[in-house]
Amino acid sequence: MTKEEKELSFEESLTSLEAIVKKLETGEVPLDDAIGEFTKATKLAANCDKKLKNAEEAITKLVKENGETTDFQVEEQ
Repeated sequence: MTKEEKELSFEESLTSLEAIVKKLETGEVPLDDAIGEFTKATKLAANCDKKLKNAEEAITKLVKENGETTDFQVEEQ
């Protein structure tokens, strides 16, 4: 299984995404290659988004003393 075939960590995805952006910003990438890089970038961005949403969900869950989970609520004053 290659690195592209397995799910990358958030950090790996972000690093790859940043590299693609830098490469595309040079303006020296042939159109066909740029389209391929853009496609990879959208997949990496989707992976980052998924990881962030999962982390947010995990962080907003609280475990009560009885083991029951509840959503974290911020009380505005």
